[in-house]
Amino acid sequence: MLRFKPTFWPTGFAVPAVLVMLGLCLWQVQRMTWKEALIERLHSRMAQPAIDAATVAADPVAAEYRKVRLTGTFLHDKELHLLARSLNRNVGVQIVTPLRLTSGDVVLFNRGWVPEERKDPARRAEGQVAGTVTVEGIVRLTEADIKGWFVPENRPDRNVWLTVDVAAMRRAAGLPEAPALKADRWWVAADAAPNPGGFPIGGQTRVNLPNDHLQYAITWFLLAVALVAVYVAYHWRREHPAPPPPPERG
Repeated sequence: MLRFKPTFWPTGFAVPAVLVMLGLCLWQVQRMTWKEALIERLHSRMAQPAIDAATVAADPVAAEYRKVRLTGTFLHDKELHLLARSLNRNVGVQIVTPLRLTSGDVVLFNRGWVPEERKDPARRAEGQVAGTVTVEGIVRLTEADIKGWFVPENRPDRNVWLTVDVAAMRRAAGLPEAPALKADRWWVAADAAPNPGGFPIGGQTRVNLPNDHLQYAITWFLLAVALVAVYVAYHWRREHPAPPPPPERG
């Protein structure tokens, strides 16, 4: 005969562990829902009509990932290089060029990617557009607050930038402050419009937020099920019938 007989210590361990795993499963489902809504919101912002610099300055956070249209002149002699950037597994850099607007204010404009061998402006002279231009791009916020053990330090003295610290980049380029535009809080990443000569290659802003929460939720659920199965199997015990009494001696 099989009978289920729970014991104290295995039960005291298994019940809280199963509850924690199911809680983590539910939390991952909630995170998945939040991430899907975030991705949808970012795509929706990028699909809206372009705004101007004054609208961005009014609320840079609200304008993040919105398209913006700017008119001005590129300051090619002050370009900055974002390193550790690749395109289709090809090593290169992204070219951040200050753009002097018709208002006189200057904003940082990421024109796009170039291969390592074209980092020198002389090797992509056709792309060094002169005169007044009208360009469009995606509003991004400064990354000055990104800190951590695995985030390398920028090297302004060598024009080596791993994160877009807008205020530091503006100081390194010798740009004037632009408080009216709050230009130390945001920058612009170019759209995919081609540049003369083919470089830089714009359109590098992609909403590729990782969304693996469903896999994590399934993993936690299966772990909870496995623990329950082990617990039940451990406590199902076979009970042997009592041996017959010895025969009475007469």
